Amino acid sequence: MSDSLNFNLACPLPLQHYPNILLAHGGGGKLMHQLIDQVFLASFGDAPLSAQHDSAVLPIGKARLAFTTDSYVVRPIFFPGGNIGSLAVHGTVNDLAMSGARPVYLSAGFILEEGLLVETLWRVVQSMQQAAAAARVQIVTGDTKVVDKGKGDQLYINTAGIGLVEHALNISPRSVREKDVILLSGDVGRHGMAVMAVREGLEFETTIKSDSASVAGLVEKLILGGIEVHCLRDTTRGGLATTLNEIAQSSGLGIQIEEARVPVREDVQAACEILGFDPLYVACEGRFVAFVPLDQAEQALEILRRHPLGENAARIGEVVLGPQGMVKMKSRIAASRILDMLSGEQLPRIC
Repeated sequence: MSDSLNFNLACPLPLQHYPNILLAHGGGGKLMHQLIDQVFLASFGDAPLSAQHDSAVLPIGKARLAFTTDSYVVRPIFFPGGNIGSLAVHGTVNDLAMSGARPVYLSAGFILEEGLLVETLWRVVQSMQQAAAAARVQIVTGDTKVVDKGKGDQLYINTAGIGLVEHALNISPRSVREKDVILLSGDVGRHGMAVMAVREGLEFETTIKSDSASVAGLVEKLILGGIEVHCLRDTTRGGLATTLNEIAQSSGLGIQIEEARVPVREDVQAACEILGFDPLYVACEGRFVAFVPLDQAEQALEILRRHPLGENAARIGEVVLGPQGMVKMKSRIAASRILDMLSGEQLPRIC
């Protein structure tokens, strides 16, 4: 009887601190941001790094350079619409473009697993060269390492990139202002679902292809079109929802979006419903959000839609004063809900 009197229905708080690294620490959500804040920024947190943008903008003499690095461990290494090689080029070029930089040079480091077919490596390298040529960048240096069989999952790639910032804009989350309009360059969720379908051997009525692509040309059109771009961010790990949360927290402002305005292809939506995913949290590799002044929003949207990669661009929301650091969404049934940052690992190994 005494045991029953002491029964407590309270749920335990979710764990926030772990002694070991989990897959979720690389998923783009809360655990990854905790890791960055508590380990990396605590050790290396000087001014350029503390900005936590997709690339660092650094003064070199009278010039401004954008510099970024990224690693790619996607599984499987080939998927509809791309592979680990083209993805590595696109991802790095896009990170430079998010600072408004014109990508110029890339490095490429390869970690190869013993037993990898040389033909497979050749296909990956050729796709990298084709992607680099299309993005108008050069791969100018690199490195190769081989690890024991069973230690490398076939192939990992690390890339770093340098770009030139040839304008006076300060494109970063800290430049976001109240009443800024939020534009999305295209439909969301395709990359993550394309990778998941191949990984799990799923077959749908249509083949979902990754949206992996270089968006540098699209960003260039915005800047040359005279748009006073305040912030750009590509919607990779953690998807659109996590990206918006990052910007809201960095800017200290609130964000409101409308679910009905976010473009999601029918096949992606159906696949997400079958598998229990929310497309707003599924990664893209060729999409970005742009924060622009209210009086330039329609002009910016028109510029985006004239480009093949931006034909489905949409105006999805706006920046408000508060609640600070919070993203709220008006659902399709006109209800309002908080769109929180991804708290776990929804879709592992998508980049």
